[in-house]
Amino acid sequence: MMAITGMTGATDRYENPLCKRYASVEMQRIFSDDNKFSTWRRLWVALAESQRELGLDISEGQIDEMRAHIKDINYDAAARFEAETRHDVMAHIRAYGEQCPTAMPIIHLGATSCYVGDNTDILLQRSALLHIKKLLVNAIAEICGFAEKHKALPCLAYTHFQPAQPTTVGKRAALWAQELAFDLEQLNFTLGNLKLLGCKGTTGTGASFLALFDGDHGKVKELEQRIAEKMGLPKIYPVSGQTYSRKIDYYTLSVLSGIAQSAYKFSNDVRLMSHMKEASEPFEDGQVGSSAMAYKQNPMRSERIASLARHVMVGALNPALTASSQWLERTLDDSANRRIAIPEAFLATDAILALVINIAGGLTVYPKAIEKHLMEELPFMATENILMHCVKKGGDRQTLHERIRTHSLDAAKKTKQDGGKNDLLARILSDASFDITEKEIADMLRAEKFTGRAKEQTEEFLSEARKILEANKGFLGVDVSIKV
Repeated sequence: MMAITGMTGATDRYENPLCKRYASVEMQRIFSDDNKFSTWRRLWVALAESQRELGLDISEGQIDEMRAHIKDINYDAAARFEAETRHDVMAHIRAYGEQCPTAMPIIHLGATSCYVGDNTDILLQRSALLHIKKLLVNAIAEICGFAEKHKALPCLAYTHFQPAQPTTVGKRAALWAQELAFDLEQLNFTLGNLKLLGCKGTTGTGASFLALFDGDHGKVKELEQRIAEKMGLPKIYPVSGQTYSRKIDYYTLSVLSGIAQSAYKFSNDVRLMSHMKEASEPFEDGQVGSSAMAYKQNPMRSERIASLARHVMVGALNPALTASSQWLERTLDDSANRRIAIPEAFLATDAILALVINIAGGLTVYPKAIEKHLMEELPFMATENILMHCVKKGGDRQTLHERIRTHSLDAAKKTKQDGGKNDLLARILSDASFDITEKEIADMLRAEKFTGRAKEQTEEFLSEARKILEANKGFLGVDVSIKV
């Protein structure tokens, strides 16, 4: 039966929504079969080239034959062989051999499955981390631009989501950017410490290669190094079982989990600000917020970040469990899990960062709404300044303190129980005990007097952030698209 297909792919079977709806084509290509299996073939060519260079009886013609078929993977043959052997690497060796009959006897010589599988996994993770780094640097840049624009705009700050001392919108954004900068630091560390498995054989001892080279330990070490340099990652883990340590996957997915945590925090803040009508994420002309409530403009992009971020954070548990449960030199209960967990973590993080860039680049701020909320609470915060001012003018501190306490309670009652406007300042102005004018109070209520060093802290952070962006300027500039 022919599959039903449409613009988005097959409709008669499950397709991963991360590919169909969320992740970029670039990240999908990194984890594609074409990239994976052509990397396997590049590794087989690197192995044969290095073995020939070190004296094994392999002809240049055999290697040329292998080079000619690195990219034209004969998937039908591989599927046929895998159905017979139940072994993906053997299936691809035979499929490659069908295309390279002269080279068939020396393909995979001395190697075990993890030679192609594990080295490829590291190389794909490196490519994926570099792509994530590009998105992360651009997300930091977008948020820093937003922080610069609004560094002096006072807004009501919250602790426990209860009104607290004011901050600025830019300072709040600086907190978002700082967390992503932490993530960049961790990504760089992890990326810089990635190494290849090399070619260590079935239990990691290199015994098969030692036999091929008649016990020459130097040639076996040189073989690994030559392969690594040919593959563009000239660092090798010094010891291993058959596989590289699965803790490496944990470190990688922990970086992605950290990014997801930062993005989740960003998205939650945007959602809260959206609820308060202080800001809104991009919303296109034809976008529908609700199938029932036509007036709604739901923060669906921020909500999607939160949704995908949970997937990434929970997914970081997979490599932790896998790493802890490996038996001696090798067990295969990692394989199926890793095929799913690692690509999905990268695909989801790719989608998350695209959304962060999109939202930060189009986040609209509403100063009037921000001022309204600030002025609802600022009178309470200004009472200490009013008290000190009036005492300086000759007032009795204890009497004025009690009058402020009484007026504050009455004003709070009016706003909470009656839904009325905060009239604390009017109460103080009409109370002769204070001997204060409306102009004097207005001067005290200038919001920037209550934001402390928020503007200056933002500027200081942005100065450091500019150094980070300058150091990573080669990663700046990305075109992200949101599919749905």
